[in-house]
Amino acid sequence: MRLSIRHETVYRYDPPPSQLTLRVRLFAVDNAMQRVEAWSVRVNGAEIAPMLTNSFGDREALWRAPEATGQVEVAVEGRVETEDRAGMLGRWPPHRPAVFLRYSPLTGPDSGIAGFAQTVAEASDGLLPMLHNLNEAVADAVEYRPGATDSSVTAAEALERGAGVCQDHAHLFAAACRFLEIPARYVVGYLHDPDTPLGDTHAWAEAWVRGLGWVGFDPTHRQSPTDAYVRLGSGLDAFDAAPIRGHIHGESSESLAADVAVGMEQ
Repeated sequence: MRLSIRHETVYRYDPPPSQLTLRVRLFAVDNAMQRVEAWSVRVNGAEIAPMLTNSFGDREALWRAPEATGQVEVAVEGRVETEDRAGMLGRWPPHRPAVFLRYSPLTGPDSGIAGFAQTVAEASDGLLPMLHNLNEAVADAVEYRPGATDSSVTAAEALERGAGVCQDHAHLFAAACRFLEIPARYVVGYLHDPDTPLGDTHAWAEAWVRGLGWVGFDPTHRQSPTDAYVRLGSGLDAFDAAPIRGHIHGESSESLAADVAVGMEQ
């Protein structure tokens, strides 16, 4: 499938900070499930290029405002050819999977996650079937409900509330995997959904399966990623994998508005 992506984010600051720096991780890269045909990232109309590839295989750029500014516009346009491999990304990038056994503030386990993970594991026969069962169990345990949580909610809190969004699903899946000593990472990207052509970025998880490599799971849609997905990057949790992270000098309030459109090309 050939997908076109348009992603615009506008940040507003009041008053304008004296210094502003953005770390930008909005660069899709080639892997077993996608081939990037065209990709452009612009900040306030000027194209930026990645300056490094981090240990997770994601490309990063830094942008510094040349002067005090009250508004920053980040725009992404791209075209990607995707392939449905039932979520099997393989060994990419070639770092040690054990890195993703680490907990983070948003994925730390508690007794609720421990019991949840153990129940799924004990009812499953084999690692891969267990991961598919976990995918369903997360969706059953945390009802998808926009606005039910915010970016500060942990996996344990989402499980206790019983409601959340894709970020919470990915956090809970990763937390349960790590409790069971299965490396798992949080993934951010785009999803083509014909029913919702305008939306936001999407989040899912990937778990390490010996012999297969990284395999993706999307509890929100009760499936593994298909050719309708475009992968941007990964991390231990949503904060670690954030496509844009900013630092300002001074006391300014920040607001943002984002618009994402993912379409299918012939």
